[in-house]
Amino acid sequence: MKLWVLGSGSRGNAVLLESGGTRILIDAGFPCNVIAERLQGIDVEPESIEAVVVTHEHHDHVRGVGSGSRKWGWQIYATAGTRVAAKSLRAATVNTVGRSACFNIGDFDLTTAPVAHDAVEPVAIVAVSRSTGASAGVVYDLGCVNHGLRECIRGVDMLVMESNHDEIMLQRGPYPMSLRARIGGRNGHLSNKDSAETVASVARGGLRHVILAHLSEWCNEPTLALGTMRDRLGRTSFRGKITAAPQDSAIGPFMAAMVSRSSSQLTLNL
Repeated sequence: MKLWVLGSGSRGNAVLLESGGTRILIDAGFPCNVIAERLQGIDVEPESIEAVVVTHEHHDHVRGVGSGSRKWGWQIYATAGTRVAAKSLRAATVNTVGRSACFNIGDFDLTTAPVAHDAVEPVAIVAVSRSTGASAGVVYDLGCVNHGLRECIRGVDMLVMESNHDEIMLQRGPYPMSLRARIGGRNGHLSNKDSAETVASVARGGLRHVILAHLSEWCNEPTLALGTMRDRLGRTSFRGKITAAPQDSAIGPFMAAMVSRSSSQLTLNL
């Protein structure tokens, strides 16, 4: 299985997975021209993507879903609540899945898990390759982590994990008090500390890549997010790699057994 992050942050999110000849997106939160440009940079044709699985209805996750489906023939998978809440999906043909569902797309067996966020039916996604058994989790836009979610992502080979803000930077940042409370609340976004504690609680021998996602441009720094994760995982048996996903460029491919990345990508090896 291969994994790319096409970009992650408040201005757009998209994750590409490939296995056994099947390509799927988890979210498509960029305009179609941006998605096409990012895919071109990794030598992937948009038409080669079979489907997009939507985590929730917020604009930075669905912006290119409907238009991409019409333009390139993608199938769309989303919960019923997400379909209704996302205006751009109401006229689209959507394969409806539950918030705790198992379904198949080509070589992928996928599982959804409910998360706590200020959306209608937000979910995390775990994908398992039928041909290799490799697995990946995509967990972002959530304010807290429950036992069920931990069990769902426990033992994955690759994990895209939200590490949105540094708690001190959030409190000192430019946002009004109401927005700071929303971001730091149980239905908001995970702090670096909470993200690190979550990954530490699920890290097993198979986890090889942790990709930190949805970093705030105003209340976080890649070095802070990476350092917090490194310090916490350094007290576990984890011996993989930690990478911070940027907002404005694609990174990858990450693979279960090995990874290739450009020198411009910020990576820590433990």
